[in-house]
Amino acid sequence: MHLHILGICGTFMGSLALLARELGHQVTGSDVNVYPPMSTQLEAQGITLLEGYSPEHLQPVPDLVIIGNAMSRGNPAVEYVLDQGLPYVSGPEWLARHVLPDRWVLAVAGTHGKTTTSSLLAWILEYAGMAPGFLIGGVPQNFGISARLGSTPFFVVEADEYDSAFFDKRSKFVHYRPRTAILNNLEYDHADIFPDLAAIETQFHHLVRTIPSSGLIVHPQGDAALQRVIDMGCWTPRQTTGGEGDWQARLLAADGSRFEVWLGGVLQGEAQWSQTGAHSVANALSALAAARHVGVVPSIGIAALAEFRNAKRRMELLGTLGGVSLYDDFAHHPTAIATTLAGLRAGIGEAPLIAIIEPRSNTMRLGSHASALAASVASATEVIWFQPPGLDWSLQSVVDASPVPARIETDIDRIIETVLAKASAGTRIVIMSNGGFAGIHQRMLSQLEVIHG
Repeated sequence: MHLHILGICGTFMGSLALLARELGHQVTGSDVNVYPPMSTQLEAQGITLLEGYSPEHLQPVPDLVIIGNAMSRGNPAVEYVLDQGLPYVSGPEWLARHVLPDRWVLAVAGTHGKTTTSSLLAWILEYAGMAPGFLIGGVPQNFGISARLGSTPFFVVEADEYDSAFFDKRSKFVHYRPRTAILNNLEYDHADIFPDLAAIETQFHHLVRTIPSSGLIVHPQGDAALQRVIDMGCWTPRQTTGGEGDWQARLLAADGSRFEVWLGGVLQGEAQWSQTGAHSVANALSALAAARHVGVVPSIGIAALAEFRNAKRRMELLGTLGGVSLYDDFAHHPTAIATTLAGLRAGIGEAPLIAIIEPRSNTMRLGSHASALAASVASATEVIWFQPPGLDWSLQSVVDASPVPARIETDIDRIIETVLAKASAGTRIVIMSNGGFAGIHQRMLSQLEVIHG
């Protein structure tokens, strides 16, 4: 069967393409945002990528068009599909129909940490010999690929609350019907499709309604928004993490790189790993709880943490040259920015930490998080905010309220020149964006190699 995917380089749709290819389908796809790691992953799998959305890409006519949620009416390819009466489906619905039936689905939902926690959970199951399938919105470095079918019934899916398609405004995750579900946290996000937090809570309630009474819901104790979701109705056993929850961590290192794991007041073991930050520890507890539900004893799960390598673009160390370390991070929400920088700060003490941030997400572009951005960078030494073309508001108010030295730049080359002129041995540079950011990562790394190579 020939499948053509519109929006194939999105993290979800690109992963879907890998599963379709593994099932034996011929897969092609179109996109306008073709950049690593998804583009290189797809090309390595022999999947044809076409630039743009020309109707000509749909010749010869595919058997089915899978339409990504970034597509809207007016898109030339979408209009062609509708005019010609071509069969089409959303990505989440295709996944639910062709991959998830007869699977034990483990879904990871929440505003933050979905990719990391999904990667963690898949790795713990792999370490335990359970050979899971998975679909993750990033490339977990333990696997080197963002999706696979696996060879057992277990399937880990990153469960996004974003809508499914222009013709299906339900959240993606209502299609997945998980037996085990992690609800990591819940904050306001996706201002382009949700008017307020209550609207997102309603979607999470719809997810909870699909989880069987023989399943398990794992969520942090004390998250007010998630508690409201649970209070709307819950028919599934729950386990809580953090605070006074069922699963607790006791830090043995301030940066979270070593901690004890406790379940029901009983010590399960001591974890030591390469991740840092309270948010990373919280992710680990959730993954351990979900893995235990499918039979992985905590001691095995804790041992797996030592060999865990996070997904690409999640505090990924691109290189260290001349003592200057360059990181790539996907953070695009004030809470994610704050927790990521705080985690790194806890591990480096007073060393210089320069953050370069592109407010690129739809919610960022609408300015919905503007008031929270200044405080989010308190753990940095200084910050450069990139004002991208098309941003609907000025970053000047963020700079004015910044607790650390901050500035606005509109030129990538000037950012690279300014930062590298200041960077000395021991400096950490973190680039934060959920897009390609005009290739700044490799351009800066190349300049570092010239200076210190």
